[in-house]
Amino acid sequence: VQLQASGGGLVQAGGSLRLSCAASLRTFSSYAMGWFRQAPGKEREFVAAISRSGSTTSYADSVKGRFTISRDYAKNTVYLQMNSLKPEDTAVYYCAARVGRILKAPGEYDYWGQGTLVTVSS
Repeated sequence: VQLQASGGGLVQAGGSLRLSCAASLRTFSSYAMGWFRQAPGKEREFVAAISRSGSTTSYADSVKGRFTISRDYAKNTVYLQMNSLKPEDTAVYYCAARVGRILKAPGEYDYWGQGTLVTVSS
């Protein structure tokens, strides 16, 4: 199983980025997908997740209204659209997959991508 995250980069505050995570999961629709982030010196934290069917999403309070998670079953890909970015959004962003329902704890996820760095300048 491989999760390949991409789309990170350097952006000014107020700007936008879209992260992608391509999953080599045989039954993509069996997995809830999540995005997490880890800033230097901090623990990995939940950002957003989407259910197996795509009908349910969940967001951290810090990104609610600015970030949108979505998934494309034809491409086995999950996206994180990030708008109105703030310097405090700077982190390495990871995608993850788990069998079953959405959960927010990193330890509940079975598979992880390698991470993509997002840097937001002020």
